[in-house]
Amino acid sequence: MSVGYLTQNTYQNYNELRKIFFLLVFIAALAVAGGGYLIFGPNVQISRHVLTVPPGTTVQALRDSLQPYVRQTLGFDIATRLKKFRRPKPGRYLIRGGMSNNELINMFRSGRQKPVRITFNNIGDLAHLAGKLSHDLAADSASLLRAMTDTVFLQKHGFNRQTAILMYVPNTYKVYYFISPEGLRKRMWKEYQRFWNDTRRARARKLGLSPVQVAILASIVQKESNDTGEQGRIARVYLNRLKKDMRLQADPTVVYAYRLATGDTTVIRRVLNKHLAVDNPFNTYKYKGLPPGPITMPDRATIDAVLNAPQHSYLYFSADPKHPGRHLFARTWAEHLRNAQRYRKHLNKNKIFH
Repeated sequence: MSVGYLTQNTYQNYNELRKIFFLLVFIAALAVAGGGYLIFGPNVQISRHVLTVPPGTTVQALRDSLQPYVRQTLGFDIATRLKKFRRPKPGRYLIRGGMSNNELINMFRSGRQKPVRITFNNIGDLAHLAGKLSHDLAADSASLLRAMTDTVFLQKHGFNRQTAILMYVPNTYKVYYFISPEGLRKRMWKEYQRFWNDTRRARARKLGLSPVQVAILASIVQKESNDTGEQGRIARVYLNRLKKDMRLQADPTVVYAYRLATGDTTVIRRVLNKHLAVDNPFNTYKYKGLPPGPITMPDRATIDAVLNAPQHSYLYFSADPKHPGRHLFARTWAEHLRNAQRYRKHLNKNKIFH
C-alpha cells in the first residue's frame, strides 16, 4: 500500500510540475514575443516627420524628442540596451509611419539622414551666398563666409577673393544639414570640377581663355541680357573685341565699378559720364581686357553660351528701343552711333535720365 501510494503521489506531483513548466514556457514565449514586438513591431504613429538631432545629443534626449511621434518609448528603451546604442549621429532624419524601434536605432546609429536641398543662382557676392545658405544649413553665415574666403584654400585651387564666387556653380545640390563650412566648400569644389569637364575646358582653350576668364565674361553677358538666344551673339562681340585688343566698354562693368567706388546701390537705368569717369579696374571703358573678377554669379547656361558663341564680325551692340531686352548689332563705329542715338532718343522720350 505504501509503495502504491507513493507512486500515485509522485505521478500527481509530476503532472503538476509539468503543468507549471509549460505555463512558464508559455509565459516566457509571450514575453519574448512581446519583447520582440516592442523592438521590431511598428511604433511610429505619424505619417512622416523630419527630426533634427543636434551634435552631442544623448540617447535619453533622443528618446524625449521621439516621444510625441511614437506609441510608446518602453520598446525604444529596451532596444537601446539590447543593441548597445550609445550615441546618435547628428543630422536631420525622416521618420516614417510604421517604423520600428529597431529601424529607428539603426537609422540614428548609421547617420542615414534626409538630405537638404540647397539652390542658388544670380548671387552678387560671397556674403550674400553665405547668408542664403545659412537659412538652409546649420552653419551660420559668418562661418560659411570664412571658409569661402580662406586664402590658402583659394590659392590652392586657382582662385582669389575676387574670383572665389565662381567656384560655386549655380544649381540645386543635396547636402546634409550639419555639413561643416569646410565640408561644403570641398563639395562645391568637386561640383566645379564636374561642371568644368574636358569638353568645356577644351572649348575654353579654343577661345584662348581659362575657365575663370570664361565665367568672368559670362557674368558680363548675363548682366547685358537674359535672352538666351542673344547671349551667345553678345559674347562673340566681346570675344571679337578682346581679339582686336579693344576695350570691352561694357556698361554693366561701369555700373559695378561705380557701386564699388561709391557704395550707391540705386538702380542705374542710364549710364552717364559720372559713371564712366570712375577709376576702377572693373571699369572696362578705362581698362583693357577682362575685369579682375565677375560682376555676378553667372548661370550655367550663360557660361555655355560663351563657350559656344557663334562666329560673326560684329564689334558693337546697343539696346533695341523697339524690342525691349533685345539688341542691335553693328560692325562699324558709324553704324553703332546711329543705333546708340536711337536708344538715347528712346530714353529721353520716356524721361529716363539716370
